[in-house]
Amino acid sequence: MKIWAATVVLTSSWLISGVMASEPIKETSPAGNAVTSPGSSNAQAIIVDQAEFGVERVDSPKKVTFIPTIRVPFKEGSRYGWRIKLKEYKGEVTWREVLRLPKRPETWGTTSTENFSISPNGEEATTKRKVKTIDGVIENFWTVTPGDPAGKHRIEVYVNDRLIGAFDFEIIAIKNRI
Repeated sequence: MKIWAATVVLTSSWLISGVMASEPIKETSPAGNAVTSPGSSNAQAIIVDQAEFGVERVDSPKKVTFIPTIRVPFKEGSRYGWRIKLKEYKGEVTWREVLRLPKRPETWGTTSTENFSISPNGEEATTKRKVKTIDGVIENFWTVTPGDPAGKHRIEVYVNDRLIGAFDFEIIAIKNRI
């Protein structure tokens, strides 16, 4: 309980805002028409309304709080990730995430290996997902595990091969206080 309280205090002290540029990014084709996600039957423009990176704090199975930050505590089980709100978007969207680490982790783990690949040097992972959204929110989270490297990381998020979000963050060691 003391460790959890220290994590919450440390994490809340690192709160930041504005991980993304404040201007929305509009996805258009070279001809200037709205581009849709593959497999989508409606022509909706991809406009980023809000993009943020942070950690999740789990208070109970049904209560999860998202805390914006660029510093992730190196604590087994800590969850970090991004969420992007697409303005007035409803329906299916396909996104791709590229996670770059400062060095190769001891292991890579995912629940879906079908749309997950690792670079030859082991320092980069690409995840692809197709999701249906009614509120325009897309997101992905990772869990800190033993053997993960501390240091500076970067996540880039793409829709239709267009960069819609980039998040630089750091996984940092937590010093235990006695």
